[in-house]
Amino acid sequence: MSINSRHKHRRQAGLSIAEFIISLGIGGIILAQICLIWFYSSRSFAAQLSYSEMDQRSQRALDTLTKNIRQCKSLTEFAPARLVFVDYDDRPLTFAFESGELTRTKGTEKSKVLLRDCKEGEFAIYQRTPIAGGFEHYPTTDPKICKLVEVSWLCSRKIFPGGPITTETMQSARIVLRVK
Repeated sequence: MSINSRHKHRRQAGLSIAEFIISLGIGGIILAQICLIWFYSSRSFAAQLSYSEMDQRSQRALDTLTKNIRQCKSLTEFAPARLVFVDYDDRPLTFAFESGELTRTKGTEKSKVLLRDCKEGEFAIYQRTPIAGGFEHYPTTDPKICKLVEVSWLCSRKIFPGGPITTETMQSARIVLRVK
């Protein structure tokens, strides 16, 4: 065998150990980057899904509150975490923030949970007369002169149980009572 054919044979024989280690290292770095992208994108997707779901639930609860409150005859009791109305059928209608939930109770019926995962929640009541030069109303604590109810809440939950990531959504609305 000539010397040229031996060199050609050696070059065509395969990878050296150094070439193999370098290619293994480059492959490992590429694989690690792909795993990191997958991990962070799945966390972001889970957070977006959680925000969206909480926002939809908050909107449904707000729609129910608005519809029910606007049908009431009068407000009879007020506390920052609880409102009691006389409904259109003369039965008491109660909305309350308790144990991280917004509940609705009509008469002697079982309480219905309108919203879960409430970190904070409160009601405020106002007179109908606006403050001059703005859109604000005069606050009151007397249910007899209340013509406007404000409700606000903050919902929060962990995306992964035991994980550090939480999502939050806040809602606030003012509902005008239709009473005379």
